[in-house]
This record gives sequence, structure tokens and C-alpha cells, in this order.
Amino acid sequence: MAKPSKNTLVLSVLFFGPLLFYLFLLTGTNNFAKLPRLTEKVDDVEQFSSSDTIKLKNNISVLCFLGSDLLNHKTNALNLNEKIYKHFYGFKGFQFVVVLPKGSEADARQLKKELGATYNVDKWHFVFGDGAEVQKMFSSLKTSYTLDDQYYTPYAFIVDRELTLRGRNDEEAEEDGLMYGYNAESVATVHQEMVDDVKVVMAEYRLALKKNKREI
Repeated sequence: MAKPSKNTLVLSVLFFGPLLFYLFLLTGTNNFAKLPRLTEKVDDVEQFSSSDTIKLKNNISVLCFLGSDLLNHKTNALNLNEKIYKHFYGFKGFQFVVVLPKGSEADARQLKKELGATYNVDKWHFVFGDGAEVQKMFSSLKTSYTLDDQYYTPYAFIVDRELTLRGRNDEEAEEDGLMYGYNAESVATVHQEMVDDVKVVMAEYRLALKKNKREI
């Protein structure tokens, strides 16, 4: 039997690749219609200083607050990079945004260098503000969590294109029955829960795009 030519293999990848990616998005254990919208009108980050113009609006964002002792919490970023970022960074409009207090710029550059040892990290963004600005941004999420005195929390958050915090209605997860964020210190939490929920938001967005195209 003749072996498939190189051109045939390339064409097969181009044809089936998007389909396989779409199926991957739909393999989350949660039905996207059941992924709660927990907080609307989350603050954007345009007022923070950064090397690029960064905003949450019209993007699907993983939002983190890693604090002034950034490098001591880099395991969180490494967990997210390995379990979330590497699967989704090719998706248009997807990004990671880390909100930090001013004075953390050098550590942020060091962390981004470490994250970039294995993946293209163009969609990892670090933004900087004074302590009051960081606290105000965090407070806009309206969660049951708090920042410590270094403006750190172990939780990572999913914010959709409409500046809405997405999470879970899970009575076993939190006392108030809502899971606002995902403990990035725990590989199991990121792998077993957050991956599924990012898939859900991605699939929701893709289906909305298809619906809009049909209605045009």
C-alpha cells in the first residue's frame, strides 16, 4: 500500500486540525450553559501601566494576583502555564493577565523569561498599579476571597469578553455555594476543574460566533 505523501498529510492536518480543536473544547465535563456568570462589570485593566496596551474587554482572560513577592509564588504561574496556557494560547482573543503592585517589574520580567523556556508567552501580560489600584481591581470581582498584605491570592479567575467573572455553582467548593476562582497552588484543581471551565467558555464563544454568522 502506498504511503501518504507529505502534501496529503499537511492537508489532512489543516483540514482536521480545527475540527479536532473544536471537539477538544467540547470535552469539558460541564455544560457551558450551566457555567454561572458570577459578577458582571468587572473593572478593566487599562488604567494599569504595562509594556503593551492590555484590556480585558473583548478577550477571554485568566486573571491572577501574584503579589509583590512574585517569584515566591511562581509555582502558580508555572502550573497555569503547563495546564491551561499551553492548550489555549493559539486561540484568538485568549490571554493571561497578572495584576501586580508597582515595584514588581523586574521580577515579572524574570518570571516571563522562565515561563518562556518552553512556550511562546506573548499572551502572558503583566500590569502594574499602586496598592489601592490593585485592591480596587480585585474588589470589583466581588468574591469571598481576600488579598494578603502583599496583594497576593492563590486564586486565578476566568473573565469573559463581556467583563463577567465566570465560575461554578458548587456547594462543596465554597461556603456560599459559589466557586469564584481556582486555587492555582493546586495542580489538581487547575487540571481537573479550571481546564474544563476554560474549554466551556471557549466553546460558548465559538458557538456564538457561528450563530451570528448564520444570522447575518
